[in-house]
Amino acid sequence: MKFAAALLCQVLVASAAFAIPTSRERLAQRVARRAAGAHLSHPKQPTAGPVAEVGALSNVSHVEFSSNWAGAVLIANSNTFKSVTGTFTVPTPREPSGGSGTHSASAWVGIDGDTCGSAILQTGIDFTVSGSRVSFDAWYEWFPDFAHDFSGISISPGNQITVTVTASSTTSGTATILNRSTGQQVSHSFSGQPALCQENAEWIVEDFEENGGLVPLANWGTVTFTGASAGTSGGSQGPSGATIIDLEQNGRQLTTVSTSGSSVTVQYSGP
Repeated sequence: MKFAAALLCQVLVASAAFAIPTSRERLAQRVARRAAGAHLSHPKQPTAGPVAEVGALSNVSHVEFSSNWAGAVLIANSNTFKSVTGTFTVPTPREPSGGSGTHSASAWVGIDGDTCGSAILQTGIDFTVSGSRVSFDAWYEWFPDFAHDFSGISISPGNQITVTVTASSTTSGTATILNRSTGQQVSHSFSGQPALCQENAEWIVEDFEENGGLVPLANWGTVTFTGASAGTSGGSQGPSGATIIDLEQNGRQLTTVSTSGSSVTVQYSGP
């Protein structure tokens, strides 16, 4: 009897072990989702704006509205922006009020995607909440290709993350993510990509696309990009005076965005 009970216990423990995916298996699952086109950032999708009077908004200067982007964009002539960087604290995503199931959003920096939508060089962090569980993915992308996950870096709430993209030419460049809290750094080099215009430099929180539609949007609280800077051939430029983009869906403004000389703050203000 004792032998049978011990054997049953061993079987249950082994079954439980097989039921819980390892970190390598979880990474493989994410990579498979990326390869299947599960995550795709898009150029900014403009909207007409929320139903509420625009005059009541606190950040009305240079404000535009989008169904998928919230943040700040610098706009210039072609071949202007060579790099974009910013540092933010990883938030703990929450379900919106009254929401259930899986909700996500993504914080990233990039070149192009606003006035030039044919290509985007970008890198960032996805944050997802599903019930009581949260998860994070570090990724790089040269749109119109899908996003690809980095390996060799772990992300946790409260980590300080620096994201940087650098265009060495209109068709090549690098995407780098540094976790300042752990010291881990990953980078990916691109070549032979669709040509950038280098007209836009942006700091964005996005409701990204998954399997043909926008994902249910998580409440990320506040993401503030500090040390925000865009490199040009003549030096660097901060986000002060950039075009502010607020996220609007179904006639409702869901974010409040503000900028300073070296920071972009994107606050979730939805349900």
